[in-house]
Amino acid sequence: MGSIERAGIVPKKGELMRDKTKLFHSLLNSVTETVNGPRDKNEKLNVICKLLKDKVPYYDWVGFYLVCESKRELMLGPFAGEPTEHVRIPFGDGICGQAAERKKPFIVQDVSKEINYLACSVKVKSEIVIPIFKNEGIIGELDIDSHTLSPFTEEDRRFLENVCKMVSELF
Repeated sequence: MGSIERAGIVPKKGELMRDKTKLFHSLLNSVTETVNGPRDKNEKLNVICKLLKDKVPYYDWVGFYLVCESKRELMLGPFAGEPTEHVRIPFGDGICGQAAERKKPFIVQDVSKEINYLACSVKVKSEIVIPIFKNEGIIGELDIDSHTLSPFTEEDRRFLENVCKMVSELF
């Protein structure tokens, strides 16, 4: 439950969408500044993880997995949130591995209903994974876990795809 809901103030759906659109627009500007800034690649990825986790209330774990093509696996890169035991994920395993193998985004609104799911924490209820492409090949993924059921919308997907396009410039 978000702080707005806890306070007993429930905005109308249209207000939530406008607020979300404004938030995502502002975050895209911040991601652009980070990508174009003076830090090294890992520092920039770390800043982006923290930015998304801190600013979007239902993004409870945000991390990048980078492709190791020779082994057909994902290796954990910078992240913000609780530590995970999933530091290497073979293509095809879990939501991240499926997204890498199929080279397409995955949105899972209820992870308890997924057969091929790698549990990171009992708190995780939903997950969205967006591949990062460079020269038409997959080079990594942006993985976001939420402790809320069904929080992700098409607007999240479009926003995160834009983030991933910007991040691809770092490789």
